[in-house]
Amino acid sequence: MTLPVIALVGRPNVGKSTLFNYLTRTRDALVANYPGLTRDRKYGRVKRGDRAYLVVDTGGITDDVDGIDAVAKRQVELALEEADIVLFLVDAREGMNSADAAIAEMLRRLSKPILLITNKIDGINADVATAEFHQLGIGNPISIAATHGRNVGDLLAKVSALLPDAEPIDLDEQIKQHGVSIAVVGRPNVGKSTLVNRILGEERVVVFDEAGTTRDSVYIPFERNGKKYTLIDTAGMRRRAKVSLVVEKFSIIKALQSVEKANVVIYLIDASEGITDQDAHLLGMVLEAGRSLIIGFNKWDGLGVTQRELIKRQTDVKLPFLSFAEKHPISALHGSGVGVLFDVVHKLYDAAMVDMSTSVLTQILKDAVAAHQPPMINGRRIKLKHAHQGGRNPPVIVVHGNQTDLLPAAYERYLMNYYRDKLGLEGTPVRIVFKSAKNPFKEVKNKLSDRQLHKRKRLVAHYKEKKKSLQRKAKRER
Repeated sequence: MTLPVIALVGRPNVGKSTLFNYLTRTRDALVANYPGLTRDRKYGRVKRGDRAYLVVDTGGITDDVDGIDAVAKRQVELALEEADIVLFLVDAREGMNSADAAIAEMLRRLSKPILLITNKIDGINADVATAEFHQLGIGNPISIAATHGRNVGDLLAKVSALLPDAEPIDLDEQIKQHGVSIAVVGRPNVGKSTLVNRILGEERVVVFDEAGTTRDSVYIPFERNGKKYTLIDTAGMRRRAKVSLVVEKFSIIKALQSVEKANVVIYLIDASEGITDQDAHLLGMVLEAGRSLIIGFNKWDGLGVTQRELIKRQTDVKLPFLSFAEKHPISALHGSGVGVLFDVVHKLYDAAMVDMSTSVLTQILKDAVAAHQPPMINGRRIKLKHAHQGGRNPPVIVVHGNQTDLLPAAYERYLMNYYRDKLGLEGTPVRIVFKSAKNPFKEVKNKLSDRQLHKRKRLVAHYKEKKKSLQRKAKRER
């Protein structure tokens, strides 16, 4: 299914960016106690349990009809069109004002689920502070403290209940119908459409030397050597400060959703401009989606020796988290390296869709533990017992053991690299899910402790009553 979209709306300084950062577990959105700090939309990917969705942080809406606030309002309206669920945030400490009422009136016209969120309830009586917000006519408020994450879990449970049921996807059937899906992603004007046309051998998509020619993701089915493929030419995603056209801002979310639908992602970098921070950010989102990755350094043929060495150093410094990805210099315009690039797609697709037996995965786990044991926690060694496959695209390995929730992130990376090396999984991320076995003696231990505590209370009560009886007896004798 297409990733659902959750929009955060409200007046300035009600905590939308704080909630966005908490949900996405990042610090991408600017947060400060200053109204109107967020003027543009910010997109992030949220993963809770088995469900994933995109969350959109919007600028605050005010009563100002001119200037930058009017631009921010148009951005919010566009975000509402994209959204499947709307979270309307208000400030429980400041109370309701005219801007809240105006936003509520706008939201009531939407035929979409809307949740009213009263934020900043820490340290105050939530029932009293939220009582006045019932008159907005949005529904019962959900009280949270986004800064500390208080009640955010309850909020996410309500959001999940409103999301459409996730239908299981038969990957084999999907591949049979549409073939291998290849998404071409990158910043504007790096040559994505040129590469697509070079692969197809014809002018199927618009190519023009102007940033942002492609406004929406274009799905192009084709066949090569008797096999089906679907090429996805995505809209370029640039720095938010450089995005001025409303239609281009709308295209960003389409590109992110296209990455989710792909089996293999080709991320193009303009080698003449080098690797930017925006490239690193977008590649991080591809990694979160778990897709096999090829990084193509386009316009390589126009670089000198010094520039090529600089690109290699930048790759090591800015993209150390993508050491598994395939990296290839190409020229989409002249075709050099494109043939090799397409051949690598099959290798990465096979790695992402590999079937792994339980016995092999368990033996590799034992070898990894023998070579480097997990650390000791509170005097007890973390034990990893057996493993089995939990999914494909990307490969998921489920590892069972004791105290796995305490396993350091460094050891998890060690296991990922070990499995990738032993299984020959090139170009694809490997996800490891840890599960701890239930301790059958834990409940017994707790019950014994409860009995012992109850016995102690009875003894204390008995001796107190005996002491009082002796005191009464002594008083009577006096």
